[in-house]
Amino acid sequence: MRAVLQRVSRASVTVDGEVVGAIGAGLVALVAATHDDGPKDVETVARKIAELRILPEETSVAETGAAVLVVSQFTLYGDTKKGRRPSWVRAAPGEVAEPLVDAVADALRGRGIEVATGRFGAMMQVELVNDGPFTVLVDT
Repeated sequence: MRAVLQRVSRASVTVDGEVVGAIGAGLVALVAATHDDGPKDVETVARKIAELRILPEETSVAETGAAVLVVSQFTLYGDTKKGRRPSWVRAAPGEVAEPLVDAVADALRGRGIEVATGRFGAMMQVELVNDGPFTVLVDT
């Protein structure tokens, strides 16, 4: 799995004019799965999201009670090495990726973290204020 974590002062996801997920200060986690990801990858990504000391004063979501907005984003596995069109062959198909992304959100909730989400497979407008700016990449 792959996740891009952005420290934010606020963020939201809108689908068809409706806000489906929003948080105040915390992290936006753009999450993607590849074909052979499984429960171990879910746990690793959830642990990193919860425990990485990337919030102000080198604190973590788990320590501060900050919220996380989890948004599925298969494009994180886009391959741009050849030509002008990205290849998406490394991204898991929806029927594989959706339960994995949902499991990341559930694993975070299981740690007592407030989690908001986007809507899998929808055309989403993600609005965020990156705090820092601060962005890191997590790969399993």
